[in-house]
Parts: sequence; structure tokens; C-alpha cells
Amino acid sequence: MSNNVIVIAEHFKGQLDDITFEMLGKAKELASALGGQAIAVLMGHGIKDLAGQMGAADKVVYVDDAALADFNPEAYSKTAAEVVKAQGAKVVMTGYTSMGLDVGPGLSVDLDIPMVAYVSEISGDAATSSLYGGKMNVESAVGDSCVISVLAGAFPAEAGKEGGAPDVEEASAPDLSGLKIKFTKLIEPEGGDVDITAQDILVSVGRGIQNEDNLPMMEELAGKLGGEVSCSRPIVDNKWLGKTRQVGKSGLKVKPKIYLAFGISGAPEHIEGMKDAELIIAVNTDENAPIFDYAHYGTTEDLFDLVPAITGKL
Repeated sequence: MSNNVIVIAEHFKGQLDDITFEMLGKAKELASALGGQAIAVLMGHGIKDLAGQMGAADKVVYVDDAALADFNPEAYSKTAAEVVKAQGAKVVMTGYTSMGLDVGPGLSVDLDIPMVAYVSEISGDAATSSLYGGKMNVESAVGDSCVISVLAGAFPAEAGKEGGAPDVEEASAPDLSGLKIKFTKLIEPEGGDVDITAQDILVSVGRGIQNEDNLPMMEELAGKLGGEVSCSRPIVDNKWLGKTRQVGKSGLKVKPKIYLAFGISGAPEHIEGMKDAELIIAVNTDENAPIFDYAHYGTTEDLFDLVPAITGKL
């Protein structure tokens, strides 16, 4: 049995995503403990130069094919499975991301090995999953081999950026001529009234604001602070704010200087979008809300008492 740890690299528009470096740093640590190699699998077309950025890997296996130029879950899963079979692995790491959610389950089936999702910690023998929006942790045995779907932000990206130049091994893609899924075009969301990714201060609201009538109170606070209002997915689902205001996996990633989270529980999907904010301040009456695990400061005061008081002071 191989003790290699394989990372399925993610990239978009010619840049490696942070989740790739987050997984690589952990893969290096795991591989060292297991006595194997940390191997990154890079799939695409004309992007070999990205392999040099993954210095934490002992080796990068690069697969170049026109069918891999744009993300195609069928093509990526099929190609990744062939590489893993050739290299051997105890752990195969994918991101708990839009891409990873498409690739990971397919790999699990193709390789006939189990998969553990929502993973926030992993050792050579077990993986810890965050369930119920991060309110419960479950430990699963890894076994002989396993696909691990890693939550964004679970591990520091800096560790994956350290190291020298990895060995790069080129591999051929399998036959991708009969794919049932074809990439047609990338549709990006239209610009909204404000670009929340460019803001220094965000007042972000979740289902805890209860109803749409309470939005003006939050908008007033944001205005007094010189910031803008953003939100979690339930607010967009209820059509209280537009999609361009949504922070998270299915929204936008933001890195403001100050991120104030009001009535947001802190599900992993939301954390993925705001974890890199310089200062996170959380307000939630539930003292066990996962958002407090990421906040620099927090309070369980009722936001309906706190917001008017702050706005009045400002």
C-alpha cells in the first residue's frame, strides 16, 4: 500500500486557488509522517508554469489536454483517477469547493474507496468532519485509502507556499473523446450596485435579522461606518438582497479590513468567503455559533439592542 498523499489542484483563470495551497501544506505534513510523498495533480491546458508555484509538493504530476482547458467534472474526475492509480495514495485530498464537490465523489467511485466530506482536520488514521453547519464534529477512520474533501480555511495557505521547486512529471490524459459533459461557456454574474470585494468595511447580515424590514437599520450602520452591507445565502434566497451582495462558496470571496457579522451562524460555506478578513467581529445570541471559532471579537448581545446603540454613538 502506498503512503503518498495526493492533492487535486484547483485553478481558475490562470491562477491557483487558495484551497490548493491549504491542502498542500497539510499534505506535506501528512506525507512526512506516513513516509510517503506529497504529490499535486495539476490538470489543464498550457498551464505548466503553475506547477512551479507548488513548492510544498515533492512532485507535481501535470496532465495537459485541450479537453482539460476549462473545468469539466467528467474529464477531471476521469483523469485524476488514472493519475491516482498510477501514483498510489493513502489519502487523496480535494477541496470542499464547487470544483471539488464535482471531482471528489467521482474519484471515490472510480477508485472504489470511501470519501469523507466537510473535513476540518486529518491525521494518518482519522479525519474530523464538521456537520450541521459546523455545530458538531465527527471523527471517521481513514482506513487503507480514502478521498478527503477539505473545508476551505481548515489549514493555513502559507504552509503550502513554502519550499523549493518541485519535480514535475508529465502524464498523458486518458481517452476524453466520448465525454457526456461538455463545457460551453463561462457565465459570470453581472455587476451589482456595489462591489463588495473592494470594500474595507462590510456589515454582513444573516437570517438572524429576521425579516427584510430590518435591513434599513443595518444599512444605516454601514453608512455611518463608511462601509457596505453584505449577506449570507439565506438573505439572497429570500430575495432581500441581490446575489452580488452574497459572501460565501456560492457568492463572493471578500477580504475587508473589518467584517462585522450580524446574525450569521458561520456555516463552512460562508466562512470560505470571509475567513481572510483582517478583523472579524461576530454578533450572535447563540454562544455555540461556529462563527465565534473564526471571530477575533464577538458578543452574544441581541443585535436589535446593539445596532441602534452603536449607530447612536457613531
